[in-house]
Amino acid sequence: MIDFSILPVYLTAVIALLLIPGPDMLLIASSSLSYGKKVGVFASLGNATSGVLLTLLAAMGVSALIAMNPIALEVLRIMGGAYLLKMGWDCMRTEPSDAPKVEQQKGLAKTLYRRAVISNLLNPKALIFFVMFLPQFVSTQSTATSGEQMLVLGLLLNVLGLLFNLFLVTTVGSLGKSLLKNEKFRTYQHKVMGLVFFVLAIWLLASQVPTPSL
Repeated sequence: MIDFSILPVYLTAVIALLLIPGPDMLLIASSSLSYGKKVGVFASLGNATSGVLLTLLAAMGVSALIAMNPIALEVLRIMGGAYLLKMGWDCMRTEPSDAPKVEQQKGLAKTLYRRAVISNLLNPKALIFFVMFLPQFVSTQSTATSGEQMLVLGLLLNVLGLLFNLFLVTTVGSLGKSLLKNEKFRTYQHKVMGLVFFVLAIWLLASQVPTPSL
């Protein structure tokens, strides 16, 4: 399906990208620190789910059509920023008495999964990334079509990204284990996540989204 001669270069590029701090890493790390490993795992799965969906759109050429439309990108950016601001506001207005107990983590994990999926799909930079990054590694030496190659490359990227994020969850979740037993911290854990969502919203709304020339 892909030209294996380019695989070492592709894997090197993917690893380098995974090590660069970004919004996804911030959301997953904060979820793990504030609510525990289980919630962090679900946030990671949400990120991977959105990545698979973006890969499918890129392979079908749909993402390229959207990325070439400045208005569509601007709408996505505003919608994504507004969604993150709403999540931040919801967290900030949550009463301390609503801090989740350990046995309530399941419902919270599902919520973070859904938020991770939606926030990433509404991030135009994520869409443009797939449009600009994956085609660089499509080979004319392969018998597979460019769409098929992008699908395989994108899925490989998402698998490696999920493994990296799960490692991040394990590391950060272990550091935050003692915090979850601290009643004072648990009182403010929603505020911490609210601040993270506000930071992500500002990050997205203040950024300039380039339009790729295809």
